[in-house]
Amino acid sequence: MPIPAPNLYPDFNIIRLSHVELFVSDLAWSRAYYVDTLGLQVTFEDADAIYLRAMEERGHHCVILRKGTGGEVGVLGFKVWDEGELDKAEAWFKTRDLPTQWIERPFMGRVLRTRDPWGVPLEFYAQMDRLPVIAQEYKLYRGVKPLRIDHFNLFSQNVDEAVKFYGDMGFRVTEYTADEETGRTWAAWMHRKGGVHDIAFTNGTGPRLHHMAFWVPTPLNIIDLLDLMATTGYVSNIERGPGRHGISNAFFLYIRDQDGHRTEIYCSDYQTLDPDLEPIKWDLKDPQRQTLWGAPAPQSWFELGSTFQGASLTESDLKAQPIVAP
Repeated sequence: MPIPAPNLYPDFNIIRLSHVELFVSDLAWSRAYYVDTLGLQVTFEDADAIYLRAMEERGHHCVILRKGTGGEVGVLGFKVWDEGELDKAEAWFKTRDLPTQWIERPFMGRVLRTRDPWGVPLEFYAQMDRLPVIAQEYKLYRGVKPLRIDHFNLFSQNVDEAVKFYGDMGFRVTEYTADEETGRTWAAWMHRKGGVHDIAFTNGTGPRLHHMAFWVPTPLNIIDLLDLMATTGYVSNIERGPGRHGISNAFFLYIRDQDGHRTEIYCSDYQTLDPDLEPIKWDLKDPQRQTLWGAPAPQSWFELGSTFQGASLTESDLKAQPIVAP
């Protein structure tokens, strides 16, 4: 299907992605992985949860690690322009017969909880507690030196429908992969904040979270992380990379924690600020779309993902397959 024209004047104004809640089976293991190894900063912790932020972030958290059924995702969070936009968002979701609920969330103001048509749990807020600037506290930098959360990527059972729904919310397509044989979209990258993507959708059994991603300063930080993981007991958690994507032009590495949650370490993509920027089209059969250079993605990268709490899985009927590593 053709990529729809962007909605430049959506009914409510989303600024950017904000945070994700991951359920993990062992908080101590997860703390060692995400804090001591990757380098995220702890902003609060108790017996049930650990709140984390990256080095450039002023908001209280971008990741919540919560003790529970490992491999599940509690929610994807987005920041809106102001409190009035939250009321507009509630009305927008209600007109689509989707559930809405006002909830209490620590370290945040009013939070609107809802789900997309496929059951992905979403929440929107306008104000999160602000913390002191630590971007120049270089003694705190560890691991891969994560600067900020960059995007989410989801498995979707129908990418064209996901693009239409999130496009109605104001997300704009920057790049996409077309399956020329069926005329359908196999994957799409969509943004609000002016990068390549805040959220992306990849064909597959869904909805599931494929990965969250963190922006880092340079490719050398990724090499340093690989050396660290290879010599501290995490070599088996390295899944794919390093390499460079054709789509987004980003230098990347994919790693997975013991519960299966996948993280992309990411740098060197480009800005997409102009509202009339035309999406870049890729053919599914072009191997450089997923890997400009580097080894092809392993089978696990196409098949494994984190489930969303309360969402039922549906297999995609689009059976097209890109290049997979032997």
